[in-house]
Amino acid sequence: MKNLRRSSTFTGVSLLLLSLIACLAATAAAAASLPDFADLVEKNAPTIVNIATIQRPESVDGGRDRDIEELLRRLSPDGDALPELEETPSRPRGGVGSGFIISEDGYLITNHHVVLDADEITVTLNDRRVFQAEVIGTDELSDMALLKIEATGLPAVSFGDSEQVRVGEWVLAIGSPFGLEFSATAGIVSAKGRTVPGNQTSYVSFIQTDVAINQGNSGGPLFNLNGEVIGINSQILSSSGGSNGVSFAIPSNVALNVVEQLRESGTVSRGLLGVLIKDVDYALAEAFQMPRPRGAFVDEVQPGSPAEEAGVLNNDIIIAFNDSEIEASSMLPFYVGQVRPGITARLTIMRDGEIIMLPVVVGSLPGAGATASREPEEEPSTNSLGISVSELGREAQEVSGISGVRVEELLEGPAADAGLMVGDVIVELNREAVPNMSEFARVADALPGSGFIPVRIVREGRGTTLVLQLE
Repeated sequence: MKNLRRSSTFTGVSLLLLSLIACLAATAAAAASLPDFADLVEKNAPTIVNIATIQRPESVDGGRDRDIEELLRRLSPDGDALPELEETPSRPRGGVGSGFIISEDGYLITNHHVVLDADEITVTLNDRRVFQAEVIGTDELSDMALLKIEATGLPAVSFGDSEQVRVGEWVLAIGSPFGLEFSATAGIVSAKGRTVPGNQTSYVSFIQTDVAINQGNSGGPLFNLNGEVIGINSQILSSSGGSNGVSFAIPSNVALNVVEQLRESGTVSRGLLGVLIKDVDYALAEAFQMPRPRGAFVDEVQPGSPAEEAGVLNNDIIIAFNDSEIEASSMLPFYVGQVRPGITARLTIMRDGEIIMLPVVVGSLPGAGATASREPEEEPSTNSLGISVSELGREAQEVSGISGVRVEELLEGPAADAGLMVGDVIVELNREAVPNMSEFARVADALPGSGFIPVRIVREGRGTTLVLQLE
């Protein structure tokens, strides 16, 4: 009996050891399958640069507060002897960011917001050489900037095709988070085709990753495992200002298109269709005899637009642009924006259950380069509806295909009660178009004292109608 027990115990221990060995082997195999970024970092680190900017504001009143000064004069018997206030210069403001070399003769890429309003841009290379950079051109809509330093024989990155990026791929970022130069972080692509919340006029369909991106990483490259740049780190989505595992990169194909135009002219031209669109939900798909929800639903074709001239109608559903399928409405502006104005493109639409192909000559969105002038902003206009509105700028109208006024502030009143939000664009009030502030004011002034008033708005690319109750 004792021998039987010993044999059973020995068998159990043997099985436990075998299981442990199998687990260790599986763990070792899994570890061996993880990517090693060391060679990638070593090869590409010389192409990464640190960017420091300085903005020198104009001199401002830097003495004691004038109200306090006057009070001291009244209370002090010797107040008249107090020194006069003098104007002293404000301290220069600085910022840091990242960038990378794209050609051996000193052209660099970074973000528009990194160099915005900078009076001086200092570029530090991986070998610690320091250069002053010249801005060749910037593009606010894509958040891209092209810089130039006086140097030759520099190492440069290789670009990959961002269209081929797959969700789940390993990626690596190199940059200067919090000014810590040449820091590498890794993660995976967590989504593609993202529109950043609150960014309604962007022509960029971002690559989303879980790579740790922080302040200072902006403008740095995002590499695939082949050591190719497939994105430019641009933004994070965070409640704290630090990395929460949701970061956004500009696709390399977008960046190359922008850089080419900036290098040629210092500005960027984009294609324009001139349609007001929204996503196709399940109900719309059923109503328009679609097998599944997809595409961009045309809410309104702008008069005189390229889309109208091509024969696009309200209630058409655009399911492809050239060879690119349109799954969500946010994808259409992205693909249209990559086409140079004047080029003939192909629209694939669904109309009454049938697929129709339409050629369209793409229109032009005004350039947004460093030399482009900015339109003066008008002061918000208030009204009895309890909202403050401002003019929707020409550039925003061209990008979105919308004519209307933007809600800047909500007070207590019918608009807030009806569910309007700051940032909404009002395109119709009481069934009348309000393409600008003067028309909005005219219609608002003519509203009845009581009753229900429809208001047509566009929110995050989607059109809807709300009802205001006037009392």
